[in-house]
Amino acid sequence: MAKDLLLITPPFTQLNTPYPATAYLKGFLNTKRISGFQIDLGIEVILQLFSKGGLQEIFDLAHKNNSIISDNSQRIYALKEEYLKTIDSVISFLQGHNSTFARQICTPNFLPQAARFDQLDDLEWAFGTMGNQDKAKHLATLYLEDLSDFIVECIDENFGFSRYAERLGRSANSFDELYSHLQNKITYIDQITLSLLQERLIKVNPKLVCFSVPFPGNLYSAFRCAQFIKQNFPKIKVSMGGGFPNTELRSVSDTRVFDFFDYITLDDGEVPLELLAAHCKEHNSNDSTAEFKRTFLIKDEAVFYNNLSTRTDYKQSEVGTPDYSDLLLDKYISVIEIANPMHSLWSDGRWNKLTMAHGCYWGKCTFCDISLDYIKIYEPIAAKLLVDRMEELIEQTGERGFHFVDEAAPPALMRALALEIINRRLIVTWWTNIRFEKSFSQDLCLLLKASGCIAVSGGLEVASDRLLALIQKGVTVEQVAKVTRNFTEAGVMVHCYLMYAYPTQTVQETVDSLEMVRQMFQAGILQSGFWHQFALTAHSPVGLNPSDYHIIPDYQPITFANNDIQFTDTTGIDHERFSFGLKKSLFNFMHGICFDHPLQEWFDFKIPKTTISPNFIEKALLEEPVLTTKPNAKIVWLGSTPIAQTLTKSKKGLTWELLKLTFHDKVGAISITVDNKQGEWLRETLGHLSDPKGKTITFGQLKTDFESHFEDFELFWYSKPLQTLRSHGLLTL
Repeated sequence: MAKDLLLITPPFTQLNTPYPATAYLKGFLNTKRISGFQIDLGIEVILQLFSKGGLQEIFDLAHKNNSIISDNSQRIYALKEEYLKTIDSVISFLQGHNSTFARQICTPNFLPQAARFDQLDDLEWAFGTMGNQDKAKHLATLYLEDLSDFIVECIDENFGFSRYAERLGRSANSFDELYSHLQNKITYIDQITLSLLQERLIKVNPKLVCFSVPFPGNLYSAFRCAQFIKQNFPKIKVSMGGGFPNTELRSVSDTRVFDFFDYITLDDGEVPLELLAAHCKEHNSNDSTAEFKRTFLIKDEAVFYNNLSTRTDYKQSEVGTPDYSDLLLDKYISVIEIANPMHSLWSDGRWNKLTMAHGCYWGKCTFCDISLDYIKIYEPIAAKLLVDRMEELIEQTGERGFHFVDEAAPPALMRALALEIINRRLIVTWWTNIRFEKSFSQDLCLLLKASGCIAVSGGLEVASDRLLALIQKGVTVEQVAKVTRNFTEAGVMVHCYLMYAYPTQTVQETVDSLEMVRQMFQAGILQSGFWHQFALTAHSPVGLNPSDYHIIPDYQPITFANNDIQFTDTTGIDHERFSFGLKKSLFNFMHGICFDHPLQEWFDFKIPKTTISPNFIEKALLEEPVLTTKPNAKIVWLGSTPIAQTLTKSKKGLTWELLKLTFHDKVGAISITVDNKQGEWLRETLGHLSDPKGKTITFGQLKTDFESHFEDFELFWYSKPLQTLRSHGLLTL
């Protein structure tokens, strides 16, 4: 089954779902009739490692090397027969097979337990009365983490479930350390990786192998695999692209890198890959005269950036639907870690990954790499095409879960997407990243929920209006509170990215930021969060203009990777010491406890009292009802067809008719009573609004139509019965 290209994600990214880059590229190659095969080497290595045969080899190797030293690894080795007996069943269960096995896993003393199970006392507290399936997944996750600890201690210190030798790829301004590591004897993990790679190379017989390297934790394995190909399959050309080179390798100049890779491409991969595929197909192809797109290679014994092609990049509507074929979709492993409800979305369940728009529609945040094309060039995809792609992926993968991996999904496109999903009567589950901007009204959040949106994540960053303005986030804390309230009340989970140690941040602002976060969790408008320490990147506005932010960068000579930059903050504040207290307090807030603890209790050093009033968030959420609507606002009806009943009322000798409309939803029913003729108009209008083939009606059109029959539309629209209906699916968008 010879193919032109072999697309590879090297170990390791995620256990539960494939990283989407190769699927995106394969979908594009299909549109160009270029044959390709893709593999996620990470999941294949994990499955071989965590099998009866793989574990037996690990235990034998650890024993042979006399590397079983700690009490914990001695305990695991002593229980090796129990691990060998259970491993295949546990993996099969985590792959979604044999669901009845959950009951067995949950019985006391079924799985062998080592150090990771010490946290089990917290299980009931953290999970409450969770179902057997999730509890079993969590216990099985702890079991795998124990085995991972054994591998790290006794076999390979660089092992990690979602990264491998990550340290070698982080801030590696020089190639020396990674290069020297690649001269070492291959590790046990390398052996498995290279043996799987060899099998595929023989079977697929590609002319070009393309490694997609999203993270530092994939870099070492990509180089190790490339080295193997160069030594054993010298005719095959090797290329690298993906998130890591896009951000880190834009200044690469060390020629030794190209002993491993013939080409490194930057930014959107479609045109660069198309040109490379055509070039590698030609038997007498000559790199020095070729015209490539955003491609590093060696020319005249130096690194040359070949961007000679005049070809323009493809529009998002032209790149095809991601193609997940070849990947072992039924073999991915769902795990559940405890601390964070949003993190469990990343690690539990299989998600089809899609992008609503290329780049970021905001593109201003000063800590972000907004100078790079993959963020700077914004191009949305039409909602109709997006939903077409969703339907194709459901057909191909059998999965109805979607993770939109945008930097920040645009609200207008989210609205159009939701309407398209609802009109097609499509049942899907989806989540994405957003900016907490005021477009996310109560009604829009209800619409998103009705279309299958279950969660959003967004950056509150530093919860301080001065710093949010400096970051150019375009939001205030008060606005974030209102938006998170709207999502929460609609039943959509909200995860918040939080940041500390931003340049010029004072200790007082860190304390006040924590107080804001405490109040938001206490108000129930956040369900999940994570504190990140600010990192200075080379391509962000802060990195490009450090003096504006009162920091002094420590620039190193760059011959390899250039992204994270060490720096001195002229405030002299040691922000690192806040890390533990911020994370510990957040862990407790996420579980709905310790809101009454003084902030000082989270830190073992003196902090100033907060200057935020104790009811700041509560006051921010108090709102007067809005009694104005834009004429071009769309009107949407998500409810059912009402059952109508005519009522006759009499008073002081006068008789008139009313219409009682009863609306049933999934959990109950509501009734409203209105004037008979107005009620008939309303019933007919709701019929038009719920017709998927019907035209969109705006508030202005509705008003005109109403006032061609009756008087004073506003009096009717803002009346009590209509307000009831508006809280049950009559939306203004």
